[in-house]
Amino acid sequence: MPKPKVGLYWCASCGGCEEAVVDLAEKILDVVAAVDIVFWPVALDFKKEDVEALSDGEMTAAFINGAVRLSEQEEMVHLLRRKAQYVIAFGSCAHLGGIPGLANLTDRQSIFQYAYRDAPTVVPDDGIVPRQQVTVPQGDLKLPEFWERVRALDQVIDVDYYLPGCPPTPTVIANALTALLEGKLPEKGAVLAGTRALCYECDRAATKPEKGCTLSEIKRPWEIIADPEKCLLAQGILCLGPVTRGGCDAVCVKGNMPCTGCFGPLDRVRDFGAKGLSAIASLLDSNDEAEIERLVNSIPDVAGVLYRYSLPASVLFKSAQTKGDAP
Repeated sequence: MPKPKVGLYWCASCGGCEEAVVDLAEKILDVVAAVDIVFWPVALDFKKEDVEALSDGEMTAAFINGAVRLSEQEEMVHLLRRKAQYVIAFGSCAHLGGIPGLANLTDRQSIFQYAYRDAPTVVPDDGIVPRQQVTVPQGDLKLPEFWERVRALDQVIDVDYYLPGCPPTPTVIANALTALLEGKLPEKGAVLAGTRALCYECDRAATKPEKGCTLSEIKRPWEIIADPEKCLLAQGILCLGPVTRGGCDAVCVKGNMPCTGCFGPLDRVRDFGAKGLSAIASLLDSNDEAEIERLVNSIPDVAGVLYRYSLPASVLFKSAQTKGDAP
């Protein structure tokens, strides 16, 4: 019986998701034995033509990490969608837009202006920015188009399942592969991780105050030496565990760092940042408007904190863009 054919592809991301596959350690040998990897450009010498040669649906699953920013990425994900029975958005960037999605706070022209002209490290400033076509003595060179906006994978193609995380942990990857190989995948559209908030699996949950946490001051992790046994929120450190999907085994909190929300929202939450803002508002220990304003203003980079991984998927941001209130 032939093995299931699997492909992996990397769009706009840091490469951590590719590393996460390697982090399977010895389990990766089981994966290699169980599947036939037919496309994995970062590790194996496959070409686009190899994918094009496959019959439509011949690939069992395509694991695609990264957001979609370039015309090349859009072309490839459409090709993989056609060739794969299942498309799995692998990691935060594919799931919700990820950190590359924060670039949606500005526009393409501004990005190019800073990156290629204004940045202090640009020497010399020759005013050249990337162009789609350049003529050199050897002929014409073509580059992919840099789209105006970063998009999550399901804003470009139909996605069957989501593996959250920045990056997904070895456990959720292994569980997803097992479900795929055993034909035990859940209903289409499911996020292949926990179904409850991270706080439920956090070892520090028992140290929460009986009446719940309150914030009279918001501290950044470097400002204090956090008690490694005590709830971070109870120590005034902004931790998004109450609104973030569990399944990561609280690896950041175990490292004495707060949850930043990379596993994304729980089911039925449409906008992660809005949910996070609501949670923070409920924790503020004041009814005084000026004091509330002081506390909120003490949060550095509010958009970056609440939408670190999900700006392209934000309902509120899309609404603000429509109304002209956002870039």
